[in-house]
Amino acid sequence: MQMNPAATHGAEPSEPRISPLWLRWFTLYGERYVRRHFHALRLCQSAPPVSSNPLIIYLNHASWWDPMICLVLRKRCFAHRASYAPIEAAALRKYPFFRKLGFFPVEQRSHRGTAAFLEGAGAALARPDSMLWLTPQGSFADVRDTSVGLKTGMAQLATRLNVATYLPLALEYVFWEERRPEACINFGEPIVVTREQAEKTGPRQLTALFEEKLRSAQQQLAAAVIRRDASQLRVLDRQSVGVGGVYDVWRRFRSLLRHESFRPEHGSK
Repeated sequence: MQMNPAATHGAEPSEPRISPLWLRWFTLYGERYVRRHFHALRLCQSAPPVSSNPLIIYLNHASWWDPMICLVLRKRCFAHRASYAPIEAAALRKYPFFRKLGFFPVEQRSHRGTAAFLEGAGAALARPDSMLWLTPQGSFADVRDTSVGLKTGMAQLATRLNVATYLPLALEYVFWEERRPEACINFGEPIVVTREQAEKTGPRQLTALFEEKLRSAQQQLAAAVIRRDASQLRVLDRQSVGVGGVYDVWRRFRSLLRHESFRPEHGSK
């Protein structure tokens, strides 16, 4: 029998089920919600790399907005993949419809929770076209705080998968010229890890490598954000523009008097 590229040790739990209808509805809701609150979604430099392996995207946990931004990114960049993510068991009991969106329950800060994460993640990555979203910092952290390390769960997961691609994702939310903030993202350097490599390297050293690649992606994004260089941060999805209210009515009227086309953007980016 041919083994699946992401097969795990022992008996495998069933793959979490995703309802295409629920996912389509919630994605539309998420896109509209983000559109109401952000000026633009900006991608630093190039698009994410193409991989034929199961994909694990791990990101810094900057804000409550992270899951919503990831929801939009999933549709924009990874629509061909089945997408999964762990969620606190108590939250899933409160919002059970999240199960239909690819979430599976875990309990943080417990051995049972670690085992549930490894089992759920292994089942979610049972196919090469699946992907997993993780925030391995374990809690919210400022984007400039380099003292917050990553948990070792990803490294432990690597010893259960034949092969997987780990892709760091840096997120920042900043205010520029517009009334609404910019959501800025940067995909870092992907890391392909086999089970043999993970077992040989060990969880601490492998976690240090994951952390180094994420920090590098964050530093690159921070430099572009500080420069406010539009050539370094291309618009992946533009949302609301302008200041709104009476001020924009006056600007529009002034443009009409001057026989100029009205540009709702307050800045030039």
